[in-house]
Amino acid sequence: MEDNKIEEKGDKDDLLGGLDIQSTKEIDIPKKLIDQVIGQEHASEIVKKAVKQKRHVMMIGDPGTGKSMLAKAMAELLPKEDLEDVLVYNNPEDSNNPKIRMVPAGKGKDIVNAYKNEERKASQSRNNLSVLIILSIVVFGMILSLQGNIMAFFYSLIAAAFIYMALRYNPSNRKDVNIPKLLISNADKDTAPFVDATGSHAGALFGDVRHDPYQSGGLETPAHMRVEAGAIHKAHKGVLYIDEINTLGLESQQNLLTALQEGKYPITGQSERSSGAMVKTDPVPCDFIMVCAGNMDAVKGMHPALRSRIKGDGYEIYMRNTIDDTPENRRKLVRYIAQEIKNDGKIPPFDRSAISEIILEAQRRSGRKNNLTLMLRDLGGLIRASGDIALEEKADMVSARHVIKAKKIAQSVEQQVVKQYVEMRKDYKLFNKEGVEVGRVNGLAVVGNDAGIVLPIVAEVTPAQSKEEGKIIATGKLRQIAREAVQNVSAIIKIMDGEYISNKDIHIQFIGTYEGVEGDSASISVATAVISALRNIPVDQSLAMTGSLSVRGDVLPIGGITYKIEAAIAANLKKVIVPKSNLGDIMITEEDKKKIEIIPVSTMSEVLKHSLVYPSKTKVFNKIKKIADDRLDGVISSSIRDLHAG
Repeated sequence: MEDNKIEEKGDKDDLLGGLDIQSTKEIDIPKKLIDQVIGQEHASEIVKKAVKQKRHVMMIGDPGTGKSMLAKAMAELLPKEDLEDVLVYNNPEDSNNPKIRMVPAGKGKDIVNAYKNEERKASQSRNNLSVLIILSIVVFGMILSLQGNIMAFFYSLIAAAFIYMALRYNPSNRKDVNIPKLLISNADKDTAPFVDATGSHAGALFGDVRHDPYQSGGLETPAHMRVEAGAIHKAHKGVLYIDEINTLGLESQQNLLTALQEGKYPITGQSERSSGAMVKTDPVPCDFIMVCAGNMDAVKGMHPALRSRIKGDGYEIYMRNTIDDTPENRRKLVRYIAQEIKNDGKIPPFDRSAISEIILEAQRRSGRKNNLTLMLRDLGGLIRASGDIALEEKADMVSARHVIKAKKIAQSVEQQVVKQYVEMRKDYKLFNKEGVEVGRVNGLAVVGNDAGIVLPIVAEVTPAQSKEEGKIIATGKLRQIAREAVQNVSAIIKIMDGEYISNKDIHIQFIGTYEGVEGDSASISVATAVISALRNIPVDQSLAMTGSLSVRGDVLPIGGITYKIEAAIAANLKKVIVPKSNLGDIMITEEDKKKIEIIPVSTMSEVLKHSLVYPSKTKVFNKIKKIADDRLDGVISSSIRDLHAG
């Protein structure tokens, strides 16, 4: 990267971070994997320490942030020690206890070949003797038959066949009994072994002994020939990588802990119904560096003793999701694009405009102002899709036009579902995009991680069913955080007009939320709908809104702001109310900015001002505004953060 020409004074607005290049062909790619890791400098430094001191590592983070790449880099950084081959021998004293022998790498194959040659010579001698004996018997029978004893010839043939069968199926004459099996070969490896055991069952992880359907009569397979090495044995003096470590059963995690502690582990049959269950080898060396990965749920599902072992004899790393949007980090992202093109090997290079478009997408996907995403696997999918489109058009280079086209074609499942869902809602008018209506608000939500949707919310006030007090009833498959958000918003209403609602029930419905609602970013939408229903003041249906509320009535930032605004644009809404503190997080195109008016707000009173429609400053609205200014801004209760699906 240092060889690339970089302007002395990098322009902060230059999406390429000051790189003076015309395409990714001019980018130098580091040879070592550890140097190709983008944005995880802290993790890279810890990995280098772990390799040097042979420590275990647990990496926790979202998919696509570089966990497996760091694990492979560890194997590359490990010095090539005196790797060994593993041989398994027959035990004449106890065939169910095969013997293990370690030899220098490359010698195992020679030893097996030597045994085979020796056995071939012995077998040839036995065969020659057998042929001589059989021919002698047949010739003797023929001589007797010529002398008049015809039956002697037939008896000699029967005797010859019997002797042949006895010699052929004699267990002591079997070729494979004395020949060792090469269990693990490291002959052709230039670096330390790297074994990915993600999703492995017990047999694949700890080794197994194959079942033998023919267990007698000279047809059986010797026990040592049925032994199979596990991933922990293949990773000896290397790296064992297991992603989603919590998917391993507790018994497997306990066995893994034993292997880590002892540095060796015997191989036995994993199935109780298999004949291999009776076989157990001597302990096989498995001195490896353990690298496990997963998300936060993986920590909860880990065996406490296994995690304690890793933590006590290694490091725990939390992978970053975003990095600061600086010229240096933009240059790293440019290098990542070049790396993906090289690794793919089929797509053409990206020109300057295409690189800029990818950087813009990285800013957008970060979901935060002045940040770039580190969810690089998903970004790599966009890079490859753009290259495929360029190849289809027989272009020599990928341009911004191809990237923009790829973003429309290579959408996530959630984005495609939302697109169809929006079309369906338009047909059935599940939400309004013009006019005014009392007690109805267009909220905004996020489906999955990258798809926004309009979430209609309706409120209605009815006489209380209970004589003691009114209730607030919310429907729409609300999950825990969403239910708490509604309860907190109810405090707003009680503080504003407690006496007025003491004998009324307030019903709140989230329309079309068949998959459920979670999060609190609908707080201002719920509050607006309820206030509108209570005071019979209509809400502008051409706008949507999203935001949380603090205990003092401040509108708090929420997640997925860009995707939510894009959903409002797709629904042909004219205005959208967003938290003022989220203004810098909005990453939509200039073309989209022209399609919608973005209204930043800081307090609930501002939300009411822009959303409620009143022909004149009526006493009712003035009262609500006064309460909002004097009381809501001081005592509104709602302290929840992000809405993932509502």
